[in-house]
Amino acid sequence: METILNLAKNVFQIEAFEISNIAKKLSSDFEETIRAILKSSGKVVVTGIGKSGIIGKKISATLSSTGTPSFFLHPAEAYHGDLGMVERDDIVLLISNSGETDEVLRILPFFKSQGNITIAITGNPQSTLAKNSDYHLDIGVSQEACPLQLAPTSSTTATLVMGDALAVVLMQLRNFQPKDFAQFHPGGNLGKRLVTKVGDVMRKENLPICNPDTDMKSVIHKVTAGKLGLVIVMKQDTIVGIITDGDLRRAMERSEDQFFKLRAKDIMTTNPKVIDKDSKLVEANRIMEENKINSLLVVNRNRLVGVIQLYDI
Repeated sequence: METILNLAKNVFQIEAFEISNIAKKLSSDFEETIRAILKSSGKVVVTGIGKSGIIGKKISATLSSTGTPSFFLHPAEAYHGDLGMVERDDIVLLISNSGETDEVLRILPFFKSQGNITIAITGNPQSTLAKNSDYHLDIGVSQEACPLQLAPTSSTTATLVMGDALAVVLMQLRNFQPKDFAQFHPGGNLGKRLVTKVGDVMRKENLPICNPDTDMKSVIHKVTAGKLGLVIVMKQDTIVGIITDGDLRRAMERSEDQFFKLRAKDIMTTNPKVIDKDSKLVEANRIMEENKINSLLVVNRNRLVGVIQLYDI
C-alpha cells in the first residue's frame, strides 16, 4: 500500500513542479491576449482535438460561466462546414501541445484570412502554430507524469491551468460578481441562494404557535407536532419570542422539579431573528451563520408569514 501511495504522490509532485514552471513562462503575450479579449465584442472560440480538445471544452465552459462568452469548435467539424459559426469579431484560441496538429493547422488560414485574432496554446514556441498565431501561450513541460512519457498528463494539466488563468484574470478585470455567476448557474446551489427568495421556500402551513402563558406540556406537544424543532411565541399578532428544542432541554436541566410549572414566557428567547419574505436565500444563510442558528422567522410587514431553516437553503 505504501508503494501505491508513493506512486500517486509522485504524480502530484511532477505535475505541481511543471505547473510552477509554467507560471515562470508567462509573458507579454498573456497580457496582450487578455487585452484583446476584453476589447473584443465577439466570443472566444476554443478549438483542439484529442486530449487538447477535451481540455479545450472545459476552458470554454469556464470562460462562458465567468463572463466571457465562448464556445468550443471541433477542428474536424470546422473543416467540414462549422467554420461558418466563427464571426470576424471572434477571438480564436487554438490548442495543440506539439503545435503541429494537422487538424488544427488546416483551419488556421481561414481565421487569418477572416481577420480573427489567433492565440496558440502550445508546448513549443518554435512550432508552426505558435509562429503563425498572433499570440502564444507556452505550456511546455519537461516531463509528463506518465512513466512512459506517452499519455498527456502534465501537459494537459498545464493547459487546463493556463485556461483557468485566462478565465480568472478576465473575471476579475470585468468585476464579475457572485450575482453574475448565479445568473449563469440558476440550477446550482449558489445560483439558488442568490436568486431565490425566502418566501419561495419557507414553511408557511400549520406553523407551531403558542402564547406566552402556554404551559410546558402544550409547548412540548406543539414542538413535536410542528416538526420544526421550535415553537413561535405570539401575543395577539406580534412575535414576542421563540422556543427551540434546545431551550426545552436546557430548561429541564435547570428546573427539573419545577419544569412543568413553567410557562412559555419563562424560557422563550425574546427578540428572535427574523427575515423578510422577499430577502434572498443568501441573506438568510448569512444571518444563520453569523448567529449560529438554524431557523429564522419570516415576516412580511412585520407580521409572521413563515419559517425558514438551514436545510431549506
